[in-house]
Amino acid sequence: MKKPIASYIDHTLLKQDATKTQIEVLCQEAAKHQFASVCVNPTWVSFAAEQLKDSPVKVCTVIGFPLGASTTDTKAFETKDAIAKGATEIDMVLNVGALKSGLIEDVKNDIEAVVEAAKGKAIVKVILETCLLTKDEIVTASQLSKEAGANFVKTSTGFSTGGATPEDVALMHKTVGADLEVKASGGVRNLEDFNKMVEAGATRIGASSGVAIMEGLSADSDY
Repeated sequence: MKKPIASYIDHTLLKQDATKTQIEVLCQEAAKHQFASVCVNPTWVSFAAEQLKDSPVKVCTVIGFPLGASTTDTKAFETKDAIAKGATEIDMVLNVGALKSGLIEDVKNDIEAVVEAAKGKAIVKVILETCLLTKDEIVTASQLSKEAGANFVKTSTGFSTGGATPEDVALMHKTVGADLEVKASGGVRNLEDFNKMVEAGATRIGASSGVAIMEGLSADSDY
């Protein structure tokens, strides 16, 4: 028996003009539907954690977002700070430019630093930004995430030139196998999109349309 749809969803609001009231509504919706987490920018972590303190919904935040071009030390500090403020899930952005430059050890070290900063306190998802990568680069980035000790690979920030595709999710899932989970994010707007990503191998869905996905749930859904 598959798990409930809500338990796949990271209910997300990462727009730079998001207000406190909107974050509060996000948390209320997440608590109502029992989503896996809310995903918010670091500045809202403390507030979200307070809003959800009596709920099983986790607080997820983003690190090095959205470009992935922060220094490794900065990403590690951001991670520690976010955890101290109540985050239990960390979505870090891969250093895409370093990957494309062939600086493989730098990319791996970058991920490892965040994993170490989060160790025992939060899970780490690595955002690959698949729309900017070749298929070979997606494979390499997924392998590096696995070697660096991350818990998930994630498709997208939702702020670049494209979002998740079932093809990229399937490639990531095939690359990491059972060792890591896969999060699809960016452009998952309804139940049809959701089903395609899950069928491709996603075990978590990042979406600002979590409520719409739930409202599209049919009585005979498999999820």
